[in-house]
Amino acid sequence: METKHIAEIGQQVVEILEELCATAKFGPSHLLVVGASTSEVAGQRIGTAGAEAVAADLYAGIEQVRSKYGFDVAFQCCEHLNRALVVERAVLDRLRLTEVSAVPVRKAGGSMAAFAYRQLQAPCLVESIEAHGGIDIGETLIGMHLRRVAIPFRSTRRYVGEARVTAAWTRPKLIGGERAVYQLPAATDSNVCD
Repeated sequence: METKHIAEIGQQVVEILEELCATAKFGPSHLLVVGASTSEVAGQRIGTAGAEAVAADLYAGIEQVRSKYGFDVAFQCCEHLNRALVVERAVLDRLRLTEVSAVPVRKAGGSMAAFAYRQLQAPCLVESIEAHGGIDIGETLIGMHLRRVAIPFRSTRRYVGEARVTAAWTRPKLIGGERAVYQLPAATDSNVCD
């Protein structure tokens, strides 16, 4: 991938995440899962041409949006680490996640997870999460780490570099059937219960 195009991918991620955050109303209490194939971004088959330069630019774009909205991020590793996730230790502690032992590297974890691991203040790997939303760059299959019920998100931009992008946000399950009420009515004097 040409250097000119590498510089553009961070901005492409920013555009997608800005749209997702506005739609899903992401903020400090939310967790976003990121799956990214740097090979796919560079126009190669997943798992064949991992690139730290691509990971660095993706990370910069993700971090730009994360710092603006305050959500936490989990970076999914590849299947060689059973799709474990890189998070800050504070996230592991707050959410009471299950830690696993490994350090992601390009050939076992993937370039994106390996790069993110080296950027975080207190990185660790967790076995699984239930994120409020996610972005999948290059069809890495993040669905196993999303809460139920996932809502597909169609951003204006559908590619980062050469990689197809899918994204989702989640909502609570609707329960109760036809008699259920999902929002409180506006407060009026006639709504007072006897």
